[in-house]
Amino acid sequence: QVHLVESGGDLVQAGGSLRLSCVVSGSIFSRNDMGWYRQASGKQRELVAGITIRGDTYYVDSVKGRFTISRDNAKNTVSLQINSLKPEDTAVYFCNELRRSLWWDWGQGTQVTVSS
Repeated sequence: QVHLVESGGDLVQAGGSLRLSCVVSGSIFSRNDMGWYRQASGKQRELVAGITIRGDTYYVDSVKGRFTISRDNAKNTVSLQINSLKPEDTAVYFCNELRRSLWWDWGQGTQVTVSS
């Protein structure tokens, strides 16, 4: 069974930075395309960034230039560097497989709160 453990969320002021991490256990991590998702209160969960096994990256338009996704296959970890935080980035952030058909059970996520 695959377990996802996200960390790194915090309460920060607008313009600040955070680095989120997600450790994946129970999977051959290097074979998985990975994504970071977020869910704001009252809204649906959305994909914000993805990284393939080859290292190709994807970003939703609203985060381009501010978010950077990376992976460390040796540590089974996918990270998300978030700069220039905005109040609208406030959400619970999750990681999971990039392909919906391969989603694992969701972890607890990590809360990012941005104050204006």
